[in-house]
Amino acid sequence: MKILVPVKRVVDYNVKVRVKPDQTGVDLANVKMSMNPFCEIAVEEAIRLKEKGVASEIVAVSIGPAQAQETIRTALAMGADRGILIETDQTVEPLAVAKLLKAVVDEEGPELVMLGKQAIDDDANQTGQMLAALLDWPQGTFASKVGIADGKATVTREVDGGLQTLALQLPAVVTTDLRLNEPRYASLPNIMKAKRKPIDTKSPGDYGVDIANRLEVLKVTEPPKREAGIKVESVAELVDKLKNEAGVI
Repeated sequence: MKILVPVKRVVDYNVKVRVKPDQTGVDLANVKMSMNPFCEIAVEEAIRLKEKGVASEIVAVSIGPAQAQETIRTALAMGADRGILIETDQTVEPLAVAKLLKAVVDEEGPELVMLGKQAIDDDANQTGQMLAALLDWPQGTFASKVGIADGKATVTREVDGGLQTLALQLPAVVTTDLRLNEPRYASLPNIMKAKRKPIDTKSPGDYGVDIANRLEVLKVTEPPKREAGIKVESVAELVDKLKNEAGVI
């Protein structure tokens, strides 16, 4: 079984993001970039399936600038077999990403697409669902446990009321949640081996996909600074402030 794992290059989760002075977006100059944490979880789960003998090949695919090769190399160092980079310097919206991934799926023919439930830069949580709709495949989102047997994927997913277990007929799309696993660190020998693993570089035009943006960012602003707390002398004063100043009662 072949597993396709899309991975995204984002600002490292330890970095405090800064808004550009003109408020057109987030400042990416001299900022550490890394693989989206949810994508790491998807790569790890695919590798575990391969280690169990369920999967035979893992293909990591990324859409972004040339530097996104580093993100693919991280996936290869973790255990993926080869990579595909769809190179573009343009910001690609979730629908365009889903269309490009569909084209890759049509070309590669995987039985499972496993991707992070969302990216920590835009928090859209849309690509997996859109891809499943375009492919007309069953989907299991927010997976906290995944099992593959007898041509089916059993996905335990987190919902508001607890846990829900789905049986999906393969091929299928699965998006991963935080509690699915803890990604491994790539060892130095595997990092060196990853440098020799192949990465095919394509362009959106190779797949005939229009990636023109449908949305326009009007303004990006930082959240308001948190005000310091105050001490009150009595319960009556507390109630008064909650009612008349905070407006919460």
